[in-house]
Amino acid sequence: MRALIAALTLMASPAFAACDAEGHCEIAEGTYHIAVPQDVDAPPMVLWLHGFGGSGEGALRNRASVQRYLDRGYAFAAPDGLAREEGPGEGRRSWSFHPDWPQVRDEPAFFEAIIADTVEQFGIDAERVVLAGFSVGGSTVHYTACARPDLFAAFAPVAGGFWRPHPVNCAGPVNLFHTHGWADRTVPLEGRSLGGGRIEQGDSWYSIMLWREENGCDTHLPEQITIEGELWRREWTNCPGGALEFVLHPGGHGIPQGWSTMMLDWFEAL
Repeated sequence: MRALIAALTLMASPAFAACDAEGHCEIAEGTYHIAVPQDVDAPPMVLWLHGFGGSGEGALRNRASVQRYLDRGYAFAAPDGLAREEGPGEGRRSWSFHPDWPQVRDEPAFFEAIIADTVEQFGIDAERVVLAGFSVGGSTVHYTACARPDLFAAFAPVAGGFWRPHPVNCAGPVNLFHTHGWADRTVPLEGRSLGGGRIEQGDSWYSIMLWREENGCDTHLPEQITIEGELWRREWTNCPGGALEFVLHPGGHGIPQGWSTMMLDWFEAL
């Protein structure tokens, strides 16, 4: 907790005038919230995308979770999606993630602007930034990886994937760590129809298949299959384009306990 308080106190300095004492930052493209570890030169960063109806500020209020990143020397930044102006969920925040749907904001450009801003203000290492997110935030991670694989060092979606119609190819390979609940009924592994069939969630198995192809994996079968407590992990290691792992847990639409530690261990082993 001391590291978090110190980080927020640091952001009140005149050198970081774009951010207030609570870590709320405004740039031309939108708003984000950040905590930065103390006494770490050029820290890596996790950029976290909230689920439908969430907010970056809400993510920063989970102090125990944020502290785990700070303790490992990572900055933690959480941008805000834009509030829907009409239709179901009006007023709730979400992301413009699907390329076939109306785009309220160019999200990859927004994320790129956040990286540039955090590099300038906090000395973040732009070569070591992970894009992670939950639910529709996880879907946004997949679509950002597909469109801009060069933008982040790695991608870590949780409980969210591509939607139908699925993309048939992406702009390049990535390092990707996908986590999903076996009993998820909000975003089932196989997807589901919403809005009377107007939109359809995608199939997570297809998402992994597409990334195997993009990464040039030489086999459909993962080279490593492990069970660690309640986590079932499938890892493709012979992929020249990038690392790929699919982690299942027995729970529903949520983030399994210990996820941040597991994901950071994976990222640091790349």
